[in-house]
Amino acid sequence: MSEFALRTLRVDLNADMGELSGAEDEALMPHVTSASIACGLHAGDARVMRATVELARTHGVSVGAHPGFADREGFGRRNLQLPPREVEDLVLYQVGALAAIAASLGVRVRHVKPHGALYNDAAGDIGLALAIARAVRAIDGSIVLFGLAGSRLLEAGERCGLATASEVFADRAYRPDGSLQPRSERGSVLTEPERVAERAVAMVRDRAIIATDGVAIPVRVDTMCVHGDTPGAAELAARIRLRLTSAGVDVRAVGDARDR
Repeated sequence: MSEFALRTLRVDLNADMGELSGAEDEALMPHVTSASIACGLHAGDARVMRATVELARTHGVSVGAHPGFADREGFGRRNLQLPPREVEDLVLYQVGALAAIAASLGVRVRHVKPHGALYNDAAGDIGLALAIARAVRAIDGSIVLFGLAGSRLLEAGERCGLATASEVFADRAYRPDGSLQPRSERGSVLTEPERVAERAVAMVRDRAIIATDGVAIPVRVDTMCVHGDTPGAAELAARIRLRLTSAGVDVRAVGDARDR
């Protein structure tokens, strides 16, 4: 059991922020405990980063960096097949930028969660995963690295001496091997609030995800994501949080001050 999994059921509820309109982030932010903020390459810019950090601070939401490939056209969801050293530099550049903006506002970056294709590629590629982990450690060894449950990214973080958080997705379908079903396939994104909320509670309670073939895959559940660009994301997050709390789950950010 990870350092974040207490005797009582507990999970962080995170969302990707700073990617779309400010109004959407404003609707979503009150319902999450951690925000992964785009760092200007796949989405966002310095102005949006500052505004999103300020919004998170207002709502007492933990701030994390969400670095991705430099691919605005593809929203960071295309595999650019970059060498590990180049990926390490990209992560250093992006996380460093957000950390500087956050520091100017009296806020610390608490976690790093790669975005899109970078996240998915690092789930299975240990070389890429280690490049990301090295960059995070170089900036701040106390930052928590978020990665797909069961992935090489979590392994890389642990090998580099970082705390890690195992992530599951309330609004995405899973393949039988534990990977996310590609967005190009029908049914990969889940949007029905009650169904998603029930699924979220089951993930935390059972410490398992149900794949598309109906088989339960055991996983460590430290943090749960609702994508900011999923239709109705704010309603999904609100319903998930309500259902988790009603089920007795402690919904709290990874690295919450009460843990230190």
